[in-house]
Amino acid sequence: MSNYKVGYFVGSLAKGSLNRKLAKALVRLAPAELKMDEIAFRELPIYSYDYDADYPKVARDLKTSIAAVDAILFVTPEYNRSIPGGLKNAIDWASRPWGQNSFTRKPSGIIGTSPGAIGTAVGQQHLKSILSFCNSPMMNAIEAYIQFTPDLISDDGLVGSKSTEEFLRNYMTEFSTFVGRVLSVYPRATA
Repeated sequence: MSNYKVGYFVGSLAKGSLNRKLAKALVRLAPAELKMDEIAFRELPIYSYDYDADYPKVARDLKTSIAAVDAILFVTPEYNRSIPGGLKNAIDWASRPWGQNSFTRKPSGIIGTSPGAIGTAVGQQHLKSILSFCNSPMMNAIEAYIQFTPDLISDDGLVGSKSTEEFLRNYMTEFSTFVGRVLSVYPRATA
């Protein structure tokens, strides 16, 4: 069994984000072969191609963080039937300038939670469209749209429902298997 470095994005910048709680649970429940690290994007300015000739340090750091991992996991809410603007901005920075797309051949997964009955289903479909354009192989099954209820996940990532905990653990196991399959076809770059 190989070890994989997984960078994860928490789509919401809110301090009390439900998806940050979910991310903490996923880190706790991930199989031992997944080494999870958050990729921060809060400090990015709004992307413009005017920066392409001279990327700011914060954007270069973002691209370096993505290059350092084997796979990406997006843990994101749904805003207005799409993804949060900050997350879209981070993806824009990471996929530019032309020919320097950080997501090319990088395995990815998407999961999210919301108080709504359909979880983050529509936002995830939009994100899949974006990542498809970015040439990121995506885990399309199992899909995970988590309806957040009070006490479902604590601030430190403890899951209050056994069935949800089992589902999330299985999701992370499936993600690990998916990453291995993708990297068997698109091996990691060697320095």
